[in-house]
Amino acid sequence: MQTATAVIAYIGIGANLGDASANVQDALARLARLPGASLLDASASYRTAPIDSSGDDYINAVARISTTVPAEELLLALHAIEAAHGRERPYRNAPRTLDLDLLLYGDARIASATLTVPHPRITERAFVLVPLLALAPAIVVPDLGPAQDYLASVADQAISQL
Repeated sequence: MQTATAVIAYIGIGANLGDASANVQDALARLARLPGASLLDASASYRTAPIDSSGDDYINAVARISTTVPAEELLLALHAIEAAHGRERPYRNAPRTLDLDLLLYGDARIASATLTVPHPRITERAFVLVPLLALAPAIVVPDLGPAQDYLASVADQAISQL
């Protein structure tokens, strides 16, 4: 019997509806209980203004997990956590009670109908890069290089640690 090899994955977490801070903390608790996964670490929470969106400021964080769950199944589990928080998707970048993005899945490059890894905007958003680099300062994004190299390009995006 073959056992699945564990992969380190990074999950972006964001919320700006309801009690956004509590929603982010609950998402971390749910990630810690996810079958086939272990929550290894999480960044601090950060406050950011909406980008390409409207509404209240976001609360964002990044989680690092070890998982044996295949990437597509992990995405479905993340969507189930979002749904438990009443996540609706009325239009692109709509305000949300909870948003969970699979940012990185080991060094995998995935381009399917439902999932793109590395996340297509991972290097364009301070709310992803800053907490990601707090967890993994030397992390390299497959095909793009060191995440640190992209910090200057998001320096104009306001972000503050809570």
